[in-house]
Amino acid sequence: MIQILKKSTPSLNIRAGALARQLIADEGFKAEQVDIIPGAAGGPKGIGIQGLDQAIFGEFLPQAPQRRTLIGASIGSWRFASILAWGAKPGTERLAQLYTELVFDNKMSRQTVSDVCRGMLAELIKGKTEHLVQHPDYHLAVISAKAQHLFQSDKNLPLFASVAAIIGSNAVARKHCQHFMQRVISQPQHAQQLSFEQDAFQTHYQQLTAENVEAWLMASASIPGVMNAVRDIPDAPAGSYRDGGLIDYHIDLPYNSQGIVLYPHFTDQIIPGWFDKMWKSRQANPQNQTRTLLISPSAEYLKSLPLGRLPDRKDFTLKGMDQQKRIQLWQQCIAESQRLGDEFLEMVEKQNFTEHLQAL
Repeated sequence: MIQILKKSTPSLNIRAGALARQLIADEGFKAEQVDIIPGAAGGPKGIGIQGLDQAIFGEFLPQAPQRRTLIGASIGSWRFASILAWGAKPGTERLAQLYTELVFDNKMSRQTVSDVCRGMLAELIKGKTEHLVQHPDYHLAVISAKAQHLFQSDKNLPLFASVAAIIGSNAVARKHCQHFMQRVISQPQHAQQLSFEQDAFQTHYQQLTAENVEAWLMASASIPGVMNAVRDIPDAPAGSYRDGGLIDYHIDLPYNSQGIVLYPHFTDQIIPGWFDKMWKSRQANPQNQTRTLLISPSAEYLKSLPLGRLPDRKDFTLKGMDQQKRIQLWQQCIAESQRLGDEFLEMVEKQNFTEHLQAL
């Protein structure tokens, strides 16, 4: 009897912009092509792709050492900061452990949540601030949002009135959110500077130093209504700074890449801003992503996980899930992510990306 071998289900989705597809078709996909790596906002979903991060930063990129730009918002910036501080494997494991062991409940004040997260961040980059800012191989750019007008306040009435106004304005057009917030990109000044063509949002560029990197990382992850805004950042203009994902949720920006923008992501979509999640038409600008290679978990992979999805912030207070159960499920999900990294490295070895590429 002839035995028919069942083809294994792919764990990864591979999507690419037009120039990236052409470059890979002509030359294959090699580490030396990668010059920019984005990291999206998305809370605990970021630790759900740990295995992919370990493969990319621990095994793939070291094949061609060179200076690369990492640009992250919220958990994306924390992922990169921990990798730069400790290395690929220990850095991703440190982030996952600290995040998994956090404890939240619905009765916590915004100040308490902020204090808990600030404690986690302090432990995440403890003693390594100078190293991650002065890293020889990576240029870290941290995205945050500078609140305007009533959105600067953490008092309930002006804060939630501002959020309601942002939602209403964004429903008309994304550009109207510019009246409530401005983009801030913080980066070290000792290397080539990352900059973008001006879009609807005024963009400020600030210096990232060992003295203020913790404050900028904290600002980048400070969700309005959940955490307080970050103020009094050293060497920065006075103001209230909030989660970078508000404007740049999945970072749809016109990258000035000369090769390939390698994007390890937790979804196969690039949604411009956090408030665009409710609008299916709000997708990435193809011109911004023409050199992007987007690598994300497949639908089949996600279905195979204990929760049928990646870890989510709602799991902390999900009815019927206690702390011990959540930790167990998250740890299982993180362990499973090694499949993502293994599949990526196998594709690099076989150079069969063109067989899997879909248009972005």
